[in-house]
Amino acid sequence: MAMTLVIYAKDLKRLAKFYESVLMLAREDEEDDFVLLGSQSVELAIVQAPSTLSELINSQSPSWVRSETPIKPSFAVADVEAMRSAIAAAGGDLKAAGAAWTWRGALHLDGWDPEGNVFQLRQRVC
Repeated sequence: MAMTLVIYAKDLKRLAKFYESVLMLAREDEEDDFVLLGSQSVELAIVQAPSTLSELINSQSPSWVRSETPIKPSFAVADVEAMRSAIAAAGGDLKAAGAAWTWRGALHLDGWDPEGNVFQLRQRVC
């Protein structure tokens, strides 16, 4: 069974498209107020945030990065640097390559989506 992560979005369609295209996830279900994306290893439920929460989400470009949050999802990818252009094209960004670190046999690098949610990419290293 895949792990499910719920992300509240100010702009549901934009954020769903970001994760769908960057992580190459399939749309499994969709309603007016959510999009469920998935693969064999993860499900992302992108949910329309209530207006009280939406007001707190800054959607300026470039986005204000909310780095001080209690959770940061980490996604395994084949090549972190190969993801950089797709992330930028979809409205997000990655920290500079020099900010990456190695831990437990993997290279880790943080990035953020178009609404400033921080995520991490990790690449297995030999």
